Amino acid sequence: MKTRKKVYGNANMVGQNIERLRKEKGIKQKDFIARIQVMGCDINPTSYSKLEGQLRAANDKEIYVIAKILGVQMEELFGDK
Repeated sequence: MKTRKKVYGNANMVGQNIERLRKEKGIKQKDFIARIQVMGCDINPTSYSKLEGQLRAANDKEIYVIAKILGVQMEELFGDK
């Protein structure tokens, strides 16, 4: 698994967990972004990268869609299992 080049920011609480879960499931970032877009979220690679890096806030629709794609409860994205 690749290691992150930059440190995480503090603009959201979910980015680090989303990245971890996505990598655990073996989903490449570009494929994950495509799935998010298919489910109705308008997100580009730069914006998604900033979300994972906790450099921008995540909105409720993004959190909902990402949890659905990952097959987890939304609470797990926040670290609560």
